[in-house]
Amino acid sequence: MKLDIIRFIKDWTLPVAIATGSIAYLVFAYTPALDETGTLLGPFFDAILPLFMFLILFVTFCKVDFHKIRPTAWHLWVGLFQIILLIIAMGIILIYEMEGRELVLMEALLTCIVAPCAAAAPVVTQKLGGNLEQMTTYTFLSNFITALFIPICFPMIEKAAHITFLEAFITILKGVAMVLVVPMILAYIVKHWMKSLHRRIISVKDLSYYMWGCSLMIVSGTTVKNICHADTTTGFLFIIGMLGLVLCIIQFSVGRWIGHYFGATVEAGQGLGQKNTAFAIWIAYTYLNPLSSVGPGCYILWQNIINSVEIWQHRKQTTNT
Repeated sequence: MKLDIIRFIKDWTLPVAIATGSIAYLVFAYTPALDETGTLLGPFFDAILPLFMFLILFVTFCKVDFHKIRPTAWHLWVGLFQIILLIIAMGIILIYEMEGRELVLMEALLTCIVAPCAAAAPVVTQKLGGNLEQMTTYTFLSNFITALFIPICFPMIEKAAHITFLEAFITILKGVAMVLVVPMILAYIVKHWMKSLHRRIISVKDLSYYMWGCSLMIVSGTTVKNICHADTTTGFLFIIGMLGLVLCIIQFSVGRWIGHYFGATVEAGQGLGQKNTAFAIWIAYTYLNPLSSVGPGCYILWQNIINSVEIWQHRKQTTNT
């Protein structure tokens, strides 16, 4: 029985993490005796989430062959599709002069489109047998696309959002540097000059994957919190969630379709479909209507359900061969 439970958790780590984080928040939020404890733990979890992301990338980059990091053809086409999709969303907002609920819906989708490739995408790509170096390269490129377009697009939508191009660009690049560049530099140092430590790190199977599961619990709890405190109707929240599902399927499907032309179905699918939703929630709160953050919050659920199914299918194929 115990072994069955452990196997289930290993096979379905991502849904288990989402469910655990969501249930944990609801228990602390709606149990009066735990209310004070929940209030104290909230800032703690907010503080350790960036640390989790840092460590996840550090462990992942320890397995990267840095000599193989270079742009490839699918990077161009996936990045181009993201930009085209972003322009279409912006065009709909501006041409129809949207406001109110319609604008919130489009902002929810916009944040899921403009959000960069998730920092954890290389982790999933590796689990699916994809090319870790290609995925790492695209993660960098995707973040630069995001850093370029957010300061251009967002002031057109929310006139009250007083952000200049330079300020927003520098702010986002700082975040990118801390999440991506610093752990990559440390991983490079450890791999080439601290070989004993490097061997210990890479000897732990799926370490970065399970660390990501822990971070997903925190993000899921935050998402449920945002939904519970959203100042709108349940029906409207449902619409946001369903539109997020449709967008998630489109982005994963188009990414895989592009990738199959270049022998990179897994990499391109993850590159376009798996988004840094924690970052998307932040930009929604900072620059747009806070209610639009529910969009990327729901996207967390959809993309990780897809990831779980992909990992299950890959594991099944590997076992049968």
